[in-house]
Amino acid sequence: MNKITIKNLTCYCYHGCYEEEKKIGAEYKLDIWVESDFSDAHQSDNLHDTVDYVELADIAKREMDVSSKLIEHVASRILEKISKRWPNIKKAGLTIKKPSPPMNQFVDSVDYTCEI
Repeated sequence: MNKITIKNLTCYCYHGCYEEEKKIGAEYKLDIWVESDFSDAHQSDNLHDTVDYVELADIAKREMDVSSKLIEHVASRILEKISKRWPNIKKAGLTIKKPSPPMNQFVDSVDYTCEI
């Protein structure tokens, strides 16, 4: 099993349950990983034998651009699109980080992680 990881994909998006979040927006950071057997790519040196991390990032960005109330909902959509695009993936996951979220207390970030 091999793993491809994208770290800190940064997007400015308009997610949240509060109207202010939808108007002002916020920066989000994503870590995305996929696991599969990429041994064919080791031998072939062909992009078609692996997961194209550019396309992986593009899928995540397109879904992040669709406003949702919950980052859990966005994460689910991203993983669904990834699994449909590359059905040979054995495992995929992501963490969405919302730095300095609007709260009554100061926190560095709120993170949500899920895997399929």
